[in-house]
Amino acid sequence: MTDAHEFISAARPVIDEDEIAAAVRVLRSGRVVQGPEVAAFEEEFSELVGGRHCVAVNSGTSALHLSLLALGLGPGDEVIVPSFSFAASANAVRLVGADVVFADIDADTFCLDPAAVEAAVTPRTAAIMPVHLYGHPAAMDEIMAIARKHGLAVVEDACQAHAAALYGIPVGAFGAAGTFSFYPTKNMHSLEGGMISTGDAETARTLRLLRNQGMEQRYANEIVGANVRMTDVSAAIGRVQRGKLPAWTEQRIANAAYLTEHISAPNVVAPKVAEGARHVFHQYTVRVRGDREAAMAKLTEAGIGNAVYYPTPIHRLKPYWEPDQKAGRNWDLPETERAAAEVVSLPVHPSLSASELDRIVAAVNTLGEQL
Repeated sequence: MTDAHEFISAARPVIDEDEIAAAVRVLRSGRVVQGPEVAAFEEEFSELVGGRHCVAVNSGTSALHLSLLALGLGPGDEVIVPSFSFAASANAVRLVGADVVFADIDADTFCLDPAAVEAAVTPRTAAIMPVHLYGHPAAMDEIMAIARKHGLAVVEDACQAHAAALYGIPVGAFGAAGTFSFYPTKNMHSLEGGMISTGDAETARTLRLLRNQGMEQRYANEIVGANVRMTDVSAAIGRVQRGKLPAWTEQRIANAAYLTEHISAPNVVAPKVAEGARHVFHQYTVRVRGDREAAMAKLTEAGIGNAVYYPTPIHRLKPYWEPDQKAGRNWDLPETERAAAEVVSLPVHPSLSASELDRIVAAVNTLGEQL
């Protein structure tokens, strides 16, 4: 690595004085759990999902899990999921006792291919879980049409896609439920946390019961629930970040546009944006044609952070691969396999300076054709 420049990290979580002040304010109030901050955060986040009901929880994984529970999914059901995603997408399905059916992705967007979804539907299919991967919305117009045709629920995994949209409709406002993560590296965070959006008031009430031991009134348990509440400290930080999200999102989009315009290495393929899509670039993910490991090593040597999301598709992870092999089930997912072998994510976060963007471009463009 050159000594002339500091290392450009792949992500820079923001915790400024505003976030610190919000956390301290709540700590000094003494109302750190089930106070007013969570309700305020839910109301403010609702503006991002077309005014839908919002229910805050302690993580994006909990958001996925509770959404499936609230919709009544369980043993005997199948849920169609992309294998090219973080394991939490499929884990949530397994946690409710349903079966995961993997479908392939679109080569350009890295999101579920609607044709593959249609081909994966069986009499046991109960739901589709599109993942808005890297901040790019899935083809929700086509996926919702498939869901209506077969009478399926749709649970959107929007954990990487805060404020993304397709033809003006925000992600999280299409399906029966939408789920978001507020992990520190996401486009906005609450240190840790998650959010569920739904257009149905009864589903929202069920979600609130599920997150709080199955009770709305203390000791008046109505259903079996869990403790996956968001703290008021997290919610207060999330509210600050929610206010900063619009400017951050525009900066991410601008940074991505700059990288796409200036990256010219012939063996590096810049990310594409589908017609009508608002890509919010949680990750700026290129494809490297050639020796990816060598390319990543050269980028690191040049002081450019980089990472692979995700090197192993979910269907090849031990908890899924071994049972599928025993059952004689083999998934035909060529685009998933190709993406896992080629993708590299570069820095795109809103804290990048103009000179840092130029350094990223220069490093990528010097990779050359020899890889």
